[in-house]
Amino acid sequence: MMKRILVIGCGDIARRTIPLLTPRFRVFALVRRAETMDVARSLGALPLRGDLDERRSLARLAGIADAVLHFAPPAARDAAGAASERDARTRRLLAALSARGSLPQRLIYLSTTGVYGDCGGAWIDETRPCRAETARASRRVDAEQRLRAFGRRRRIAVTLLRAPGIYAAGRLPIARLARGDPVPADDVFTNHIHADDLARLIVAALFRARAGRVYNAVDGHELRVSDYFDLVADACGLPRPPRLPWTDLAARLPPAALSFLRESRRIGNARLVRELGCRLRYPSVAHGLAEIPALYSMPRALRTKQTHHAL
Repeated sequence: MMKRILVIGCGDIARRTIPLLTPRFRVFALVRRAETMDVARSLGALPLRGDLDERRSLARLAGIADAVLHFAPPAARDAAGAASERDARTRRLLAALSARGSLPQRLIYLSTTGVYGDCGGAWIDETRPCRAETARASRRVDAEQRLRAFGRRRRIAVTLLRAPGIYAAGRLPIARLARGDPVPADDVFTNHIHADDLARLIVAALFRARAGRVYNAVDGHELRVSDYFDLVADACGLPRPPRLPWTDLAARLPPAALSFLRESRRIGNARLVRELGCRLRYPSVAHGLAEIPALYSMPRALRTKQTHHAL
């Protein structure tokens, strides 16, 4: 029986997930900075100071929990400062968890649908092979492979949740819209999940996910990227973004933004609904935006201070 849960990475999704767990479990949260320790405590978790980039700081993790929720993103560069396509953080975490005889029973990893690469707008499911096209997505593939091998070798139930663009109040492309950044005229398909729904899916996976299973944590709603930006713009009282051909976009947007816009896929969530049995509160972006009324009434000067992108 699971009694203790270790959360790795105390970012936004962890902060939404922890309050769903504390009524039933003792929750530990690995945090890097002293100021985050107070945040973890306020959520009901016991903070553990440690850094996935410093192996020695992870000694306390061995044997501490029955289940691990791994939310930490890979580092973009290795210890020498070179760009990397491997996830050394996950490697260090698994080494720390294996340092003693007591291992977790279950491990949930929050990955990304970016591992599929460009699918040409086709509908896909979890049987689609990974075809990562960026170093960022390749690091996620490396993490997934390490975790699945760890699960098989140690007989731990490892589950992968692949999330797309996560949105919520505070996670909307307000700054991009306020700047008037363009979107492609030759439109691509994009996928989304509301941050609160994702937190609920993570908890459902703790109890219902199959060992070694991959789940696309998406709302399953078909949406083009320009339509997404239009929905957000309309909801926030901002101008809709201009459409430009790809040749002009390259001169207006940074490479990181372009890489998101170049990949087109539509991702179904039938396995998620069937096996996890978790009904989404927000089955589309339109539903999610309708539940953020406070955002609509914000003065524009405050809205534009939100800097999160949602692609």
